Parts: sequence; C-alpha cells; structure tokens
Amino acid sequence: MKSIFKILFFVFLILSCTSPEKNNDNKKLNVLFIVADDLNCAIGAYGDKQAITPNIDKLARKGLIFTDAHNQYPHCGPSRVSFMTGLYPDQTKSKQLRLYVRQTIPDVVTLGQKFRSENYHSVRVGKIYHYHNPRDIGTAGHDDPFTWDRTFNPWGRDKKEEYKINTLMEGEYGGTLSWLEADGTDEEQTDGVGANETINLLDEFSKTGENFFLAYGLFRPHVPFVAPKKYYDMFETNDFTIPFSDEEYLKTIPMPAARSVREKKVQNYLEEDLAKTIKEAYYATTSFVDAQIGRVLDKLEETGLDKNTIVILTSDHGYHLGEHGHWQKRTLFNHATRVPLIFSGPGVNNQNGDVDDPVELVDLYPTIMDFLGMNPPEFLSGKSLKSYLDGERVEIRKNALTELRVWTPSGIAQGYSLKTKDYRFTKWLHNDSLDFELYDLKNDSAELNNLANNSSYKKVKDSLLVTINNRIFEANNYPESLGRQIENVTPVN
Repeated sequence: MKSIFKILFFVFLILSCTSPEKNNDNKKLNVLFIVADDLNCAIGAYGDKQAITPNIDKLARKGLIFTDAHNQYPHCGPSRVSFMTGLYPDQTKSKQLRLYVRQTIPDVVTLGQKFRSENYHSVRVGKIYHYHNPRDIGTAGHDDPFTWDRTFNPWGRDKKEEYKINTLMEGEYGGTLSWLEADGTDEEQTDGVGANETINLLDEFSKTGENFFLAYGLFRPHVPFVAPKKYYDMFETNDFTIPFSDEEYLKTIPMPAARSVREKKVQNYLEEDLAKTIKEAYYATTSFVDAQIGRVLDKLEETGLDKNTIVILTSDHGYHLGEHGHWQKRTLFNHATRVPLIFSGPGVNNQNGDVDDPVELVDLYPTIMDFLGMNPPEFLSGKSLKSYLDGERVEIRKNALTELRVWTPSGIAQGYSLKTKDYRFTKWLHNDSLDFELYDLKNDSAELNNLANNSSYKKVKDSLLVTINNRIFEANNYPESLGRQIENVTPVN
C-alpha cells in the first residue's frame, strides 16, 4: 500500500511541476511574421485581377486587410531597420544599404529582442534585415544577432544557377531587372528551402509548447525574378499592359522626382514586348512566393498553432512595374510607398471590413506590443493599430509619411511625401531650394498630374505644407530612452 502511495505522490509532483507551466505559456499568443521582399499590392486580395495569389487571399479573408499602409523609406535596408525598431529613418540614422542596425543606434531594443526579453523564442528564417539579394543568399547578410535566439540562412538552386538568369546588364542580378523560368521544384529554391525550415520550426514549437516570434523572410519577388516554370505557365505575356511615359512628363515634376523615376538608364523606355516579359516574370514570382507562404500557413493550421498565433504579412516597400516609366522602388509615388499589410489570427476582428485609413509600417512594433499585452519600449515612435484589430474604425492617422534621398550631380536631394486619403503631397529640398508635388487622388489615382503650381489648389497646398513640416519635425525627435544615436556611419560591404 505504501508503495502505491509513493507512486501516486511522485506522479502528482511531476504533473504539478510541468503541466501548469506549459498551459500558462500556451495562453500567450505567438507571432508568425512574414515579410516578402519587394512585394507590391499586385495581389488578388488587393483587387488585382491578374494576380494569382490564392494563399495570401485566403489569409486576407480570414484576417484584416490594411488597404493604405505605407513604408517610411522605399528601400530595403532603411525600411527594415525602421519597422524592426519602431522608429523613423531620421531617428535610426539609417538611410543607406549595407548598414547594421547597431552602427547607428547601438542601444536599441529591436522587435525580436523585445520578444526574447519576454521569454519568447525569437527565430529568423531568411531575410528580415537587409541582405544584398541575391549576393548574400546563404549568409547572415546585415543581420542583428541580438534580435534572435536562432537563425536559418536558406540557400537554394536559384543561387547556384545564377549563370542562367536573363538580365539587362551582364553579371548584374540584384539591382537590375533580371528573370528566369527555373527548372526543378519549389523546395529547391531558396524561398522553398526557407519554407521547409519554417515548417520544421512550427512542428518543433507544436511539440514543445514554447512561445515564439517566428520571422519568415522571403527573398522574392525581389530581382532576379526566379520561379519554377509552372508559375510562368499560369500567365500569358500579352495579357499584360505597360503604362506609357515620356520625357515630356518629366518636365512636370521636380528634378529630384524626375531623377528617381529615371534612376537606371538600362531600365528606361524598354521595348514593349520585353517590358511585358519582365512584368509577367514579376507576377509569376509573386505566385511562387504565395505558394511558399501557403505551405507555411497550412502547417500552422495542421499543428493547431493557428489557434494561438497571430499572422502578420507585409513587405519592405512597394514596386513599380513601368508606372511613371520606372521599374523597381526608390520613388515617392504610391507604387513604391504602399505595401500589403494583413493581420490574421485569434482576436482579430474583421467584421467591419478592411481598414482604408492610412497607416505606417513604423506602427507594427507598438501594435504587436499592444495586442499581446506587452509593455512597449518608451522610444517607439509608431502608433498602435490595436483598435482596428478589435473591430473599431476610429481614424488613428490622417496621413502616412515616407522619405527618400535622391542622388543628383549637384548633391543629395531630400524628399518627404505625405499620403492622405485625398492627396499626395511631396516636398523636395535640394541645395537650399524647395520644390513640390501635389496630386488630387480622387481625380488622379495614378499621380500623374502635378498640381503644386495650380492656383486652384493653393489652400490645399498651404495646409498640407504645414502638416508635412509638423510630421517631419516629429519624425526627427530624439527619443532619450533610445540611447546612443550615431550619424554619418560608413556602410559595411
């Protein structure tokens, strides 16, 4: 009899030591953070009828779409540093590629680092901070080791077979339009390998019960547009159209804006058939990206982790596909500043439809903190969007701010652009001279008719000038709790 009591006693001790801890952990929400590289809003859920993105569309139907989300700097490195720190580029002092986050703000607590302090497992698969793509595939790029407990650097057939890639400049793939209908399977590609790693981690977390912040960063649809041939076969090249643009248009906008949309000579005024081929390649690669995201989301559901995991999907910036005569990013037009942003998971209320108010990627960090009930760092400059996730539709922001520096032969031009529901207003400073752009979005959604010098819009322009100056002042505020802030650092190759 005594031996039976001893056995029962030890069983009770084991259960009392292990079970409650695991159950308490599982009450906390996990985060699956999916970031695609150069993904614009050419997505079915965003109304693009040519896009084939069933998995992102399914996520959007289950979750909440932000239709007017904007990055704070339309270039990979600066944008990623901004949303991973909840700070504007004028605060991070990071406005170039090849900068590590701690070169300029060494004391910052990044998003993943904050999760580590909350006893979450913070894991990166693929590209979250800046990588030269495809040069740095398989390496840690310009990653921040303080952000993560573990990292995985996928490397696939697309990297191995770069010599097969079609490009507008021989030997150039990452900064120039380039594409390939690839042989082989999804899982041989870098993003397919990354999806496999992410799937394995979800299996692991489903067994351990450990809470996680899992960031899956895809390298596509960034150039080179590499995807297995079956994704190219989904589209007909001649179904695509290319917007018209000429030199006369450039005379209607400030010089820095004109330089931004003609930044790369080899990509200007492409022959129409070639342009259609390249646009098809972007859509095909986006469909490939969608498929990898679908595989990860299927595993999330299969493991049951979807019941306590918030999924956030976004991109570092938008992407021009011939609009304004431009390809790629680095402009202050909507095609470069606007990004997809979707939240899905337990507690996300979409009964009142999409959120059409302007929001910013700098809002991600404070929103995640608020939604998960964590105390945010004091230095965060973004605004929490939690009330939208709760189903409310009280406007949080009236506008979204994006900035960009443009090189010119006579020095750097600094631009800031304000996107409201009705207007886009852009202010350029170059050699102590100011110039402006103003677009009436209700009548000119393509942002082609600059009204900055139209006397009928003087009151609108004057009002927006006050607003943008206030926003720029706020974006330059130094949060004392941030710690050190270092300017004019040298990029690291």
